[in-house]
Amino acid sequence: MTKTYKSDFLNVMTERGFIHQVSDAEALDEALMAETQTAYVGYDCTASSLHVGNLLSIMMLHWFQETGHRPIALMGGGTSRVGDPSGKDETRKLLTADQIDSNKASIRTVFARLLKFNEQDGNAIMADNAEWLLELNYIDLLRRVGSQISVNEMIKRDSVAMRLERAQHLSFLEFNYMILQAYDFAELNKRYGCRLQMGGSDQWGNIVAGVDLTRRLNESQAFALTAPLLTTSSGAKMGKTAAGAVWLNSDMLSVYDYWQYWRNTEDADVGRFLKLFTTVPMDEIARLEALEGVEINDAKKTLATEATALVHGRDAANAAAETARQAFEEGASAEGLPTIDILRTDLDTGLGLLGAIVAAGLAKSNGEARRAVTGNAISINDMREADPSRNLTEADVNADGVIKLSHGKKKHVLLQPT
Repeated sequence: MTKTYKSDFLNVMTERGFIHQVSDAEALDEALMAETQTAYVGYDCTASSLHVGNLLSIMMLHWFQETGHRPIALMGGGTSRVGDPSGKDETRKLLTADQIDSNKASIRTVFARLLKFNEQDGNAIMADNAEWLLELNYIDLLRRVGSQISVNEMIKRDSVAMRLERAQHLSFLEFNYMILQAYDFAELNKRYGCRLQMGGSDQWGNIVAGVDLTRRLNESQAFALTAPLLTTSSGAKMGKTAAGAVWLNSDMLSVYDYWQYWRNTEDADVGRFLKLFTTVPMDEIARLEALEGVEINDAKKTLATEATALVHGRDAANAAAETARQAFEEGASAEGLPTIDILRTDLDTGLGLLGAIVAAGLAKSNGEARRAVTGNAISINDMREADPSRNLTEADVNADGVIKLSHGKKKHVLLQPT
C-alpha cells in the first residue's frame, strides 16, 4: 500500500515514483507542512552538459518548488576540482579551472526551463560551492570538519567500499569528496536555512554524512531523500544509447534525437517515465498507460513531446514531433532531421557507405555498419541498400540537396554536401 503523507511534496514524490530512501520521513513531512522549506541538489561541472540521469533530480527540485518550497541548484565549481568517486571504477580526469568554469556556464542553461529563479518571479536559488570551498583553510577544515567525520563510516560508504573491494585505485583527493559534500550541506544550512538534500540513491551515504555534519556543526535537524537509480524494463541503464549519453544541451544532442530517445521507450516503461520526466497530470497518465497494441505509440509520442518540451521548449518539441511525423509517415527528408556536413569532393571520388554510416552516428564501427547493411537495415534516400562496398556519389544527392541515410525506421541523418 502506498504511504500517504500530509505534505503535497512528499505525496507528489510518492505517487510519481521518486522516492527510494528518506530519512525521518514523518519529521520531514511535519516540517514541510509547518513552513516553506529549502532543499538542494548538487551538480558537478565535469562535462559541458548534464544528461538524462541528472534530469530525475532536477524534476525533484521542480516539484519541490511547485508545491510551495524553495529549491537550490548547487553548481559544483569547487567539488569538480576533486571528482566524485560514487559509481566510478576509475579516478576521474582532473579538470582545469577554465574547463570547470566553461562547463558550469553551459550546464546552467537547462535549469531556467524547469525552475523559476528570482528574475522569473520565483524563489529558486543557483549557488556555487566554489564560493566557500575555495576559501577554506586546510588546517581549519581539519579541525572544524575533519574532527566530526568518522573514517570508519567513510570506508563503509559504497563509493569507497566498491573501490577497496575491487582493489582499484582510490586517491586521497577523491576520498575527501564526501567531506566536502557534507560541508556543502552544512554551509547551505547556515546560509539559506537548507534542511533537505536530494539526489540519486548512489548518493545516500554522502547525503547522510551531510545530515550528520549539519547537526553537529549547526545544531540543526536536516533530512535526506534519494530517488532510485533507473534502469529500463529490459535492464539497460537509463540515459545511455548505442551512440552515447543522452545529453540535455542541444549542442551535445539534437532536439530531434532527444525526442527520438523518449519515443523509443520500451512499452513497459511509458507510464513510469511519464510520471518521472513530464508534468502530465496523473489521470491522463493513467489513461495513456492503459493503451494497448499500436495505440501505445500515442503514449510514447506524448512522452517524447512533453519530456522534450520541458528541457528544450514547446516550440522545439513540436518541431521535432513534426519532423518525425514527416520522416516516418510521409517518407520525406524533413528539414529538422540531424544533419552532418560532408565534402562534395568526396562524392566526386566516391564516399564509402560504411564510413558515412559511422560518421553519421548510425554505427560505432565499420564492422557494425557492415552488419547493418548486410542485415538490410540501411536505406539511402528511403531505398534499402544491401551492398557494403557501395560508394555514395553526387548521383545520390536528392532533390532537397542532401543524402538521407537511415538505420531502420527510426534513425535518420541527412548528409549535406559542402
